[in-house]
Amino acid sequence: MSEHESAFADEPMGLSTAAVLGLDDAAGEQWARLRGIQYSTMAQVTEYRMIMHLILAVLTAAVLREHVAIWWLVPWAAALGFVHLRGMKFDNGLAYTHKRRVTKEEFRQQLVTPALSSVLWAIALLFFAPQAGGVEMAVVWTIVAVLITGSTLFYTAAPLGILVFASIVGAAGFTSLIFHELYSMAAAAFTFLAISMIGSVEAGRMFLAAKLAEEAATEKDQVVSLLLREFEENEADWLWEVDPTRRVRSASPRLAYALGRSQAEAEGRPLLEMIAGQGWESGRLPSTLHELANKLKNQQSFSNLLVEVSIRGQRRWWELSGTPILTENGRFIGFRGVGSDVTAQRESSDKIAYLARYDTLTSLPNRLQLTEALGEALQYADEWRTRCAFLMIDLDRFKSINDSLGHLVGDRLLAQVSARLQGLMVDGQLCGRLGGDEFAVVIRDATDHRIIEKVARVIIESLSEPYIVDNHTLYVGASVGSAIGPRDGRSVEELMRNADLALYRAKDEGGNDHYPYEPNLHVVAEERRQLELSLRKALDKNEFQLAFQPVVDANREHAVSFEALLRWQSEEHGFVSPAKFIPIAEDTRLIIPIGSWVLRQACLEACKWPDHIKINVNVSPEQLLDPGFTDEVVRILSETGLRPQRLEIEVTESIFVRDASVARSALEQVMALGCSVALDDFGTGYSSLGYIRKLRFSTIKIDRTFVKGAAQESAESLAIIRAVVAMAQSLEMTTTAEGVETTEEAKLIRELGCDKIQGYYFGRPMSAADAEKIVQLTEMKKRAS
Repeated sequence: MSEHESAFADEPMGLSTAAVLGLDDAAGEQWARLRGIQYSTMAQVTEYRMIMHLILAVLTAAVLREHVAIWWLVPWAAALGFVHLRGMKFDNGLAYTHKRRVTKEEFRQQLVTPALSSVLWAIALLFFAPQAGGVEMAVVWTIVAVLITGSTLFYTAAPLGILVFASIVGAAGFTSLIFHELYSMAAAAFTFLAISMIGSVEAGRMFLAAKLAEEAATEKDQVVSLLLREFEENEADWLWEVDPTRRVRSASPRLAYALGRSQAEAEGRPLLEMIAGQGWESGRLPSTLHELANKLKNQQSFSNLLVEVSIRGQRRWWELSGTPILTENGRFIGFRGVGSDVTAQRESSDKIAYLARYDTLTSLPNRLQLTEALGEALQYADEWRTRCAFLMIDLDRFKSINDSLGHLVGDRLLAQVSARLQGLMVDGQLCGRLGGDEFAVVIRDATDHRIIEKVARVIIESLSEPYIVDNHTLYVGASVGSAIGPRDGRSVEELMRNADLALYRAKDEGGNDHYPYEPNLHVVAEERRQLELSLRKALDKNEFQLAFQPVVDANREHAVSFEALLRWQSEEHGFVSPAKFIPIAEDTRLIIPIGSWVLRQACLEACKWPDHIKINVNVSPEQLLDPGFTDEVVRILSETGLRPQRLEIEVTESIFVRDASVARSALEQVMALGCSVALDDFGTGYSSLGYIRKLRFSTIKIDRTFVKGAAQESAESLAIIRAVVAMAQSLEMTTTAEGVETTEEAKLIRELGCDKIQGYYFGRPMSAADAEKIVQLTEMKKRAS
């Protein structure tokens, strides 16, 4: 309820009598507004009021001319005419008060006309009519009654003026009747006056209430028109209307623009035909357009209906709302509604939906879509008593490429891998990227378990082919772990977890292979977890020991160095093989504190030996990549007092497949201290001759597999050993043959030209005390010779 309505909420018509008469607070906005509404209409009837008063004045003069002197009647009639002429001019000046404030002075001035007019008519009743007698007096009274009744009926805009007029005239007439002892007529006159005055107030109230309602309706129409105009001017929205045959009616400029036509072209044409495009002729319409057609056909209201349309061959999306137009008797005459082009929002939503389900780098389905597909495959397998499969794929050696050549090359390599993987898929198979260098395949129907092995082998073979990226020829392998549903897991999470365990086993076995899930993998995983927990506490519990294996001169068979080998005697697990706990230590980066402990203990022990015997310490790639590695070597050498020349750091070729530049820098700094560096297990890994030349290793250690092969007269192994020895000699490096266990092998190695020998033939890994005995024995032999 508005403010002006709330002020009169307790009155029958919503307006108090004081408000109708203008007797409430004259200083308020509401008073001025109501007066403006009242007075703005008086200009329409003020002329008729003047004419009525003049005609009745002339009639009164004619009735009284024989009884009242003419010089009284003429000035009286002239004065009455002057008063109403002045009143007509004043009322005409109030014609536009509904658009401005009415002043208090204007309010008072408006009452002057009915007041003066009533005084003049009171003179006729008090002085003229009594001179004429009964009949003439009754005629004058009738004329006055007509004036009062006419004002009440036709001059309702100003009820206070009517009350003023009726009060003065009525008082005069009532007084005259009482004076002439016409009591019955006086009573009748009083009753008539009371009814007339009450009627004038009620008529004024009804008039004012009607005007207020009319003004409110006009204001509402103006607001609606303004809103519609603003709505039409909004470039994204429009109004639309169709007739019962679904032809456009009253096409607005915005609707025509949305249709890609002029208003004239759009008017009268079928709406569906204009938005269906070429599909209108072929009948192949989008489902959303069929839905719109059904709504229009069935005369059903709809709101925010998303419709795919074709405007001049361009695919767009509209959001439409509409409601049937019905006549008062319920006859359907069309549809009317609003619409907007939401193509941009739709495309944005589509893009968001795409990003939620696809990998941006490879355009393959992402983890979300893969899990959904696997969930559907599991449901299908459960419903039809079939089997599905989930394969997890991890690229071998990808990290080394990413680290050495950069992420941009790595990303392009992943894109090529994805393209190959996508090309291998057939119906019922979906591949996607889980993240990083991990991919997955969902096989919907794997009832024939041979298909899993087939798909895995094809994937490994395809992904292992060389790649050309930015002029680099790159090689990566692929490891695959698989799990079958619902045998290996009845839920998506369980199946993915078990496939991951199988993948881990495939990687653990050397990679580039497929390993299916087995229940005992959980035991292996749990064992690994328990080993990790124990490994974290092993240093604090002093569970590590060092063993030392001698390295001897190939010709004189004297010990020239010892390799420090780490052993773990766990309180919970007993003796744990290095093959088990070293990979765990590297994965968890526990190898850094453990490696530091090994280096310190080995240097302390070497200080007990003669100055010419070196100590060899294996260093993990994780240690080399640690920024504090060189500082740690310096600190340990300083604290133990071991000369740097007696320390030989052993590294494997795996350092070249991580961040090679960081590893090279660390080794160069160690060599600058005076330490020597040996390349362990040469020939089994990366085998970069470029790095061998650049880093100037002091020793190359030939892996035991070549030693065994040479002992078995393998031409390939013999050729490799000869080539390595020749290369080392040309680069002024020494060679050490590992894994020599027999006299024959030792003899062969000497003949091939190796400088040093290491293996069970000369000594197994031993305690520090036994190593010291070997040292003493060697010294005794040297002195004896």
